[in-house]
Order: sequence, then C-alpha cells, then structure tokens
Amino acid sequence: MTQIDHLIQIHDLKKTYQSGDTKVDAIKQMDFFIDDEEFITIMGQSGSGKSTLLSIIGALNHPTKGKVLVDSLDLYSLSAEQRADFRSEYIGFIFQSFQLIPYLTVLENIKLPMAVTGQKKKVKNQMALDVIQRVGLGSKANRLPDQLSGGEQERVAIARAIVNKPPIILADEPTGNLDTKTAGDIMLLLQSLNKDGHTVIVVTHNQDMETYATRSIKVSDGECFI
Repeated sequence: MTQIDHLIQIHDLKKTYQSGDTKVDAIKQMDFFIDDEEFITIMGQSGSGKSTLLSIIGALNHPTKGKVLVDSLDLYSLSAEQRADFRSEYIGFIFQSFQLIPYLTVLENIKLPMAVTGQKKKVKNQMALDVIQRVGLGSKANRLPDQLSGGEQERVAIARAIVNKPPIILADEPTGNLDTKTAGDIMLLLQSLNKDGHTVIVVTHNQDMETYATRSIKVSDGECFI
C-alpha cells in the first residue's frame, strides 16, 4: 500500500465545462501536493482556473478526471453526504463576497456553521465569542454586517470559517475588495492562523500576497507551475 505523505494530493486533475456545443477546459491537467500546516498562495489571472481548483479541493466541484486526496480520503469516491460531512469537519471557506447574512449580527453569522455540530448553545456562544476576539472584533459582536467596514466584514467571514476549528482554510480572493493596508492586515491574520496550525490556501491574482505564504503555486491556462 502506498504511503500517504501529504495532506492534499492532486493527481492528473482535469475539469471541463460544457457551454452549448463548446467544451471549455477550466483545468487542463494538474499534479501537485500541499503539506500539513503550509500557507499556499495559488496565483493566476482571472479565468486561469484557480477558483475552479479551489472549489475542487474543497469538495464542492466534481472534477472531470483525476483524484483529490485529503488526509488519504479520495474525495470524489465519497457520496454527496459524505463529502458534506468532510467539508464541515475539514474545511473553512472564506469567499471574496463575504456572503454574510445581512439581518444577522456578527455573532449570529459566525455561529452559522455550528448549527450541525450538536453542541450546546452555551458552548457555541463561547466558541463564537472566542473567534470574534481572535479576529479583533470583540466590541462588535452585536453589529449587523452593514455597520462594518469591508475589512471588518472580511474578518467576520474568517471568524465564521475557523469557528469549528477546521484543519484547512480555503480563501478565494479574500483581499480582492480591500485597500492595500486592510489587505495586508487580513493576510497577517491568515498568516497567524497558519502559525496556529491551520493549513491555509489562498487564491489571488495579487502578487504582493505571495510574501505572506510559505510557497506559491502558479496557475495559467488551466495548468499549474510549482
């Protein structure tokens, strides 16, 4: 039996989309690995396939061909229900558009991923309050999203992603809508989470973000370059 040495292994990956009579290769062919507790930036221009790649690593998007192994689990040999369980246990997602519920407070937004955990309300509250402090929003737990700046909303999105303590954090252009200083602050926060033991994977087109990572994977025209 082959020894699994890497946290994430991508083998012979391909993703093709059908658009009418036309087939579009979002990912032509990719092979690479990511180790536990790395901080990876996936760099590439818009349309290069990097966001598609992130969604496949996150068990959200079935590849046309190839394998994705995470902690020796072959993600796309699992049932849809098993993949949902995998996501709730392993993955914290941070989306570029924040995807906060506008009528829920900061605290309520952060507690959303905990709905399926079966923990007591008091425990959930404390865990959520702990991560609010961790991301520097301790005084804003009861604010609504539209009462926050863009950078603060991104911090709420990060807190929501880490509240269940997932080993892997996937961030899709987390600084895309932020000014340079706020973007740097967000990357420093992700860097500190990485130092706390999370494996962090950030999709970005901004080359300045590479300086925060331990390693960068370049994506161009559906192929990757390590």
